[in-house]
Amino acid sequence: MTQFAVLLTYDAARDLEDLYDYIAKHDAPRKADYVLEQIDKNFSNLSELPERGAYPEELLELGIREFREIIFKPYRIIYRIIDKNVYILMIIDGRRDMQSLLQRRLLG
Repeated sequence: MTQFAVLLTYDAARDLEDLYDYIAKHDAPRKADYVLEQIDKNFSNLSELPERGAYPEELLELGIREFREIIFKPYRIIYRIIDKNVYILMIIDGRRDMQSLLQRRLLG
């Protein structure tokens, strides 16, 4: 089976850092570590089966099928597959206004 490289964009790395800091501050550092571990497991799964993710509904409505997502509730990991690379573009709380967030961050 072909392994894909999973690469975090600058924005996704910042999302992950902000997420960790928020959970550590408002909940507990142990909980932040757990969330980080679970997200990392999702990255590992993507290296083996990147096509398993669904198309984000908000983008599908616009006819856009170049991005995919996997969900670790309530977080959504938005990514794009190019050649043998999986580019993680966003790691966001799915309870936010996803339509405007996706359009702003992915479609500019």
